[in-house]
Amino acid sequence: LPGWHTTIFPPYFVAGAIYSGFAMVLALAIPLRAAYGLQGLITDRHLDNSAKVMLATGLIVAYAYVMETFMAWYSGSTYEQQAFWNRMTGPYAFQYWFLVTCNIVAPQLLWFKRFRSSPVLLFISSIIVLIGMWLERFMIIVSSLAQDFVQSSWSLFHATRWDWATYWGTIGLFLFLFFLFVRLLPMISIFEVRTLLPQAKVTDEVRQ
Repeated sequence: LPGWHTTIFPPYFVAGAIYSGFAMVLALAIPLRAAYGLQGLITDRHLDNSAKVMLATGLIVAYAYVMETFMAWYSGSTYEQQAFWNRMTGPYAFQYWFLVTCNIVAPQLLWFKRFRSSPVLLFISSIIVLIGMWLERFMIIVSSLAQDFVQSSWSLFHATRWDWATYWGTIGLFLFLFFLFVRLLPMISIFEVRTLLPQAKVTDEVRQ
């Protein structure tokens, strides 16, 4: 289908997975940190480093967006060019430019230390990125299926109540399993945070 034949997809999807993965980690860790008083274990340094990784992978995703559009133009394929032009100006143009805003424009605020140091702003940023990455998958699948090679089969996608039920149901199932995990299993592995404990800090007196 138009828009699906590009060799940049493998690294593009890997970078996108890391990008959305760190956004999901922040979206889950920040509320847990505040609710259970885990500031000593999930430190500001952890949040800052996670934001830096999210910024770096966001730049890779932005580069992939630019190269994907460039290759559609440079290929000379009418179908590829039409597919990307339709994404930018067609019936799904709002979704396309909204995902560009969420995935490229909004995360640029992570360049600023003050923004990365605020858990509230980081949480909002991670939610914006998650929305943008969901819209990216929506555009890849729906826009290409809506206008394929056969013009007589062109049709816009309209979500039914079953589509919405499946969508919200999967989110509900994930949150249910996540809260079940938090309730029954340790939220943070002691092995991973043992270096944060006071006993792990070697002082000059201990060395002597």
